[in-house]
Amino acid sequence: MRRVRAAAVGAVTLSLVLSAAACGGGSDDGGSNEQPRTLTYWASNQGASIEVDKKVLQPELDKFEKQTGIKVKLEVVPWSDLLNRILTATTSGQGPDVLNIGNTWSASLQASGALLPWDEANFQKIGGKDRFVESALGSTGAQGQDPAAVPLYSMAYALYYNKKLFAEAGIAKPPATWDELVATGKKLTKDGTSAIGVEGSNLSNNIHQVFVLGKQHGADFFTPDGKADFTSDGAVAAVKQYVDLMAEHGIVAKGNAEYAQNQSLSDFAKDKTAMVLWQTASATFAAHGMKEDEWGVAPAPVQSGAPGQGKNTNSMVAGINMGVFKNTKNIDGAMKFVKFMTGDEEQKILNKAYGSIPPVKSAQQDPAFGSPALAVLRETLASSAAALPQVPEESQFETVVGTAVKELFAEAAAGRPVTTESVRAKLEKAQQQMPKK
Repeated sequence: MRRVRAAAVGAVTLSLVLSAAACGGGSDDGGSNEQPRTLTYWASNQGASIEVDKKVLQPELDKFEKQTGIKVKLEVVPWSDLLNRILTATTSGQGPDVLNIGNTWSASLQASGALLPWDEANFQKIGGKDRFVESALGSTGAQGQDPAAVPLYSMAYALYYNKKLFAEAGIAKPPATWDELVATGKKLTKDGTSAIGVEGSNLSNNIHQVFVLGKQHGADFFTPDGKADFTSDGAVAAVKQYVDLMAEHGIVAKGNAEYAQNQSLSDFAKDKTAMVLWQTASATFAAHGMKEDEWGVAPAPVQSGAPGQGKNTNSMVAGINMGVFKNTKNIDGAMKFVKFMTGDEEQKILNKAYGSIPPVKSAQQDPAFGSPALAVLRETLASSAAALPQVPEESQFETVVGTAVKELFAEAAAGRPVTTESVRAKLEKAQQQMPKK
């Protein structure tokens, strides 16, 4: 996922989606061609603003119209609204023809039955499944089922650091472990500057961070048979370690508890924060006026040793997928549009614009994606990233556990203690809100 999502499901819960799958399923043949000259496309907010996205996307949509005669009506949807909008569309049957989804939502939306399955025949219409990088395909739906979407942009988390602030503090290199990050962070936290930024009110960002820390503590948040497992010792330790960056160590500014709209990136660009854990942040830094030589990028920290698999996982497999609603009135046009957007030329143009990595193998070989910053992200995706649980309840997991972390940050900001017992209590409450299996 890009521009990290705030997956606040609100009144539209996934249980409603599952019970109303028939409403979102469309016609039996998976669509029609009643409106062959138009498509509606919901794009996720990938750039520094919605206006930036429009400037990036509209010339490409005009190019598609010139090639095919099909006009694409674009709406860029903020991350804070996107999941609710999609879930409402799946229950009402009134949605776009084509849409972007956060890749972590793939299994949840797959279970709704509203999205077109990408079987072998459909993949052949866009050039074949083997065009895509395997790690990106791993976040397109539940294992053993046809994917619910195809990869569009690939990302991974890394540690971005402000070179000026590091130099002023006499720090020669970025931290590689969490202990080093805390020690370094205490040197950097002074004179109104904080060591590291978080988005404490951004539910999905919270999930991304505690999922990785959970891996490092040997926890997965779900059992192998898909049951919620939020209160294991490893899960509790992961959440506490993340919140303790503010609560115990004091290297996160208390105001970050309210951040949910990428304010930590703005703080970084303004020298208010020295580090941030983020997905492909370079384009956003540039939009804030930061020059490329003013920041560096390093692998996200691990507990000890070097990034790798299992307990040395240091990122979730982040990215954006592209789906097609089964009830589209222009199935042929939708397929042409997905083929266009995942074609080599567009993959290079769009991923360059957003500072992300093409999930299409041939496009990824372009020299533009070989910069030192992107090399860290590519290596992370290849060797030390893990996909979030591909279970139907994943979006609810983001909501209830993400909210628990948000509440714990609020308590830390208010000066109240965050203990192992209080973390466990929050996670127990979150687990009770999950559907029973």
